[in-house]
Amino acid sequence: MNTRGLRSQLKDSIPVAGLCPQGQYGVQDSLRSGFTSAKNELLPSHPLELSEKNFQLNQDKMNFSTLRNIQGLHAPLKLQMEYRAARQIQRLPFLPSSNLALDTLRGSDESIGFEDILNDPAQSEMMGEPHMMVEYKLGLL
Repeated sequence: MNTRGLRSQLKDSIPVAGLCPQGQYGVQDSLRSGFTSAKNELLPSHPLELSEKNFQLNQDKMNFSTLRNIQGLHAPLKLQMEYRAARQIQRLPFLPSSNLALDTLRGSDESIGFEDILNDPAQSEMMGEPHMMVEYKLGLL
């Protein structure tokens, strides 16, 4: 098992334009990508941490394989297309998105989780000039 952190695994891969946190001159753009953290470079502090980070992905894989065994190949493909379409529905970059359509497809709209209580969008730290954020998302900056 690879015990290195996710950030160090990304450093070994080929850089893709738009995903690299470096700015135009090779220096990290802290205003857009945030500050670097030594915590990202460390190993997971608990064996279940990686499992918890990938819980939704593992849950989706299990649901898709069960659905494929019961209904055939078309059912998980249709559901994946609906997930992809629901993920593309976003508000403007400076407004937090509730992802209600995706929660409804997954069935998580009826449950109250940790993120529902402690992830209040009104207390979001995401601040910035709206015009600049939209231009950055469109690739104009």
